[in-house]
Amino acid sequence: MKAIAITDHDIIPAETEIVKGREIDLRSYACERGLILIFGYEFSTDTYVNDVHILGYELDWSAKKVHQEMERAKKSKGEAYRKLCAVLTSRGMAIDFENEILRYTDQNGVVHQRDPEEVQRKFIFEKMAEKGYAESWGAAKIQVQNDPELNIRREKIDPLYAIEMIHDCGGLAFLAHPYLIEEIVTPQGLGKMTRAEYIERLIENGLDGIEGRYTYNKTSYKGKKTVEEIETEVRERYGNRLYISGGSDYHGSKKGTRDTREIGEAGIKVKELFGIFSQEMIYGKKDH
Repeated sequence: MKAIAITDHDIIPAETEIVKGREIDLRSYACERGLILIFGYEFSTDTYVNDVHILGYELDWSAKKVHQEMERAKKSKGEAYRKLCAVLTSRGMAIDFENEILRYTDQNGVVHQRDPEEVQRKFIFEKMAEKGYAESWGAAKIQVQNDPELNIRREKIDPLYAIEMIHDCGGLAFLAHPYLIEEIVTPQGLGKMTRAEYIERLIENGLDGIEGRYTYNKTSYKGKKTVEEIETEVRERYGNRLYISGGSDYHGSKKGTRDTREIGEAGIKVKELFGIFSQEMIYGKKDH
């Protein structure tokens, strides 16, 4: 790898870290090792349409509105996921939110405690698969999404506001994994529309880029197109209007997970990267 962009839901990236007892600047640390590091944030958007994730790259991470959104999003998740575990349990798929989701054991056998605001739905899907309620976390995700009683929605921000906020904070807004969005969606107040129509609305409101390369074959994608067919379609449909990005969507898969994704999968070429980000945006004002 020559470059990596790290994003996650509801987590503002740390620009420094403690390594061997000293605080280091992460971008400088990466640069010294020949790696370009790009900071980002993954906004879960649209309460009524699944998997509309807007990636915000290179924002002003000190901006008050970004911190406010992070806190709001975290709080909205805790109770929704607690309720999902209760409904699953009532349906014969026992998941104990306190002792199986908030408390967890890492690969080294060390027990940790999460705050409710730190929980992601994927943790619940993984536990469903681990306990044999679904074949995999991806199958568990589809099972929950397709069941109105289980598909408990948490309040998410409007995708148009996410794009506006990213721009106001000096960043670029990209749509992640576009084909995880259903082919027909029903956003609140807009009626039924196709995935393509939905994406056009995002473009009309300032979307900068779209993920063209992605590990659909290792996720909950419901369609029949191959990853190559999707990439070709995305590039042909949007390549002359939007930046094209790529990503593995690596989540630190546990040992033994089927179809594990690897860091560096589904990336774009360095030349494409420099077509998206300016030298100043990537390297900052410091002398790297």
